[in-house]
Amino acid sequence: MSNRLTKRTITLFESIKHVDESGNEYWTSRAMWRILGYTEYRHFLPVIEKAKVACQNSDQRIEDHFEDVLEMVEIGSGAERPVDSVKLSRYACYLIVQNADPSKAIVAQGQTYFAIQTRIAEVQQMAEYQELSSEEEKRLFLRTEMLKHNSLLASAAKDAGVIDAKDYAKFQNYGYRGLYGGMTAKDIHTHKGLKKSQKILDHMGSTELAANLFRATQTEEKLRRDNITSKQKANQTHYEVGAKVRQTIKELGGTMPEDLPTVESIKAIEKKRQKLLGSKGNIAED
Repeated sequence: MSNRLTKRTITLFESIKHVDESGNEYWTSRAMWRILGYTEYRHFLPVIEKAKVACQNSDQRIEDHFEDVLEMVEIGSGAERPVDSVKLSRYACYLIVQNADPSKAIVAQGQTYFAIQTRIAEVQQMAEYQELSSEEEKRLFLRTEMLKHNSLLASAAKDAGVIDAKDYAKFQNYGYRGLYGGMTAKDIHTHKGLKKSQKILDHMGSTELAANLFRATQTEEKLRRDNITSKQKANQTHYEVGAKVRQTIKELGGTMPEDLPTVESIKAIEKKRQKLLGSKGNIAED
C-alpha cells in the first residue's frame, strides 16, 4: 500500500472540490466514493456514518460538516436526475478517509492530503495568525503552538508507554529522524551549527516550525486514534509520521527542513518585543 502524496493525487482531490456561495470549500459523497475506489455507493454509506460518529466524539456539530443534499447525476444521453448525497466539509472528508478501507492506496494518500489541508486551514483560520504580517510574529505564534502541542504529544506518548525522560528523548529522535532524513536531534544541532545549550526549535523559521508542528499534531492524533500501547510502536509511529511530512514537502517542491536557514534565537525576539512594550508603557506614563 502506498501513502505517497503525488501531484496526481492532489489534482484528483482538487478536481472534485467545490466552493459554495459563501466561499467555503466542500466535496460531495457522490464524488468521493468513486475516487476512494468503492464499487457501489451503498458500500460507502457505512464509512460516512462512522465519520459522523468520529465527528461527534470530537465535540464537533455533525450538521456543520455533513449536510444531506440532492445532487444531480447524469444517467445517460445527457439526462440527469436528483439523487441523495452529502455535502462534506474538509474536516468531514478528513474523517471519512480515516474511516475508509485502509487497504486502498488512494485512501492512504487521501489521509495525507486531507490531514495536510485540514491543518493548514486550522492555522490560517486562527484569528491571531491571520493578523500576522512579519516573519518574527509568525515564529512567535508557531513556537507557542509548538510548545502546546509538544505537551499534548508527550501526554499521548506517555499513554502509549513512553514513560521516563530517556525513553521520551528516544521517541523524539524517531520523529526527527523521519522528518530530517535520518538525522537525530544531535545531528541537527551539529548540521545547523547550534551549541549544545541552544534548542533546535528556538532557531527555526516559520516554515520549519510549521513542518514540526504538523509532525507533532499528527503523531499525537495517530497515537490516540490507533490506541497504541507500546513504546516501540509509538517510536515507529513518530518516525512514519515525520517521514510522511518529509515526503509531502519533497513532492510539493519545498525545501527539506535540514536545509532551511538557522535563524536568530526566538528568545532574542521575545526580549526585543518585551523591551519595545516596556518603552511604550513608559511613554504612556509620561
